[in-house]
Amino acid sequence: MNSKLTTAIASIALVAGFAAGAEELRLSHQWSTADVRHQVAQMIADEVAAANVDLEIKIFPSKSLFKPREQYKPLSRGQLDMSVFPLSYAGGQQPAYNLTLMPGLVKNHDHAVRLNESEFMGKIEEIMASDDVKVLVHGYLAGGFAGKDKCITAPEDVKGLQTRAAGKAFEQMLAGAGASIASMASSEIYNAMQTGVLTAANTSSSSFVSYRIYEQVECYTPAGDFALWFMYQPLLMNKSKFDGLNADQQAVLLDAAGKAEAFYLDEAKKQDAASAKVFADNGVEIAQMSREEFDAWRDLAQVTSYKAFVEDTPGGQALLDLALSVE
Repeated sequence: MNSKLTTAIASIALVAGFAAGAEELRLSHQWSTADVRHQVAQMIADEVAAANVDLEIKIFPSKSLFKPREQYKPLSRGQLDMSVFPLSYAGGQQPAYNLTLMPGLVKNHDHAVRLNESEFMGKIEEIMASDDVKVLVHGYLAGGFAGKDKCITAPEDVKGLQTRAAGKAFEQMLAGAGASIASMASSEIYNAMQTGVLTAANTSSSSFVSYRIYEQVECYTPAGDFALWFMYQPLLMNKSKFDGLNADQQAVLLDAAGKAEAFYLDEAKKQDAASAKVFADNGVEIAQMSREEFDAWRDLAQVTSYKAFVEDTPGGQALLDLALSVE
């Protein structure tokens, strides 16, 4: 066998050896590959692949591996390595997580960043750690209101309206403002408005656009300087799996997570602005919530959503106070 052939065979064997030794992490989420949450996951997978540290991330999008609400338990048990996951989905297992989809707790995206860096989020991460779960990327996505016949910025605006809310806590608050609640998936809002079942809706900026709600409403209140609807949707990892990686692999993951978190925040802000433009371009009036109106909603939440949370959650008042203390 000549030397060139021997070298080639040795090189192939070396590459094969590295490939065989590369650890694969499975990452699951519920969204399409066009969604910003998939882009966050893909960004980390690409950074890890480029770093050459014998680590690969295989992404399973579009609920192809686990159902949307059924990812937290497998993640905590090590049956799943990573997930982009709305944490409030696991509120049944850990009631404290319901605070991550609570009206008026987050004012705007910059406030969300401060919340992510606060003692409040530290407590939430302690609860996750007890379930063997670790946060790699923090992220909140926002939403707003749309009215079929009128603008909705203050609590009195929803009185008497048939309203769809995104989450139980929002339903409690809106009911407290005198709205009638119709529970349904965001994908059903369009038909419900078209048939007169709904006269107002609350959902995420991206859902308002993707479901073409602008064709059914007169006024849209996007997330701006003040908004009520923020949902914490981090990229999580099984903690034992992370701890079991070598130092180089951990460093690459954390570096990639930092870049992805900055991207996630920027894109979240863009989604809100883009949704307002789409509605305006389609002839829909754009309204903005004022600080006074935001404060009125939060006062209402204190005696509805927050009250129910504290009653249902051991240690809930202390957690709520920590969240509300973040300016």
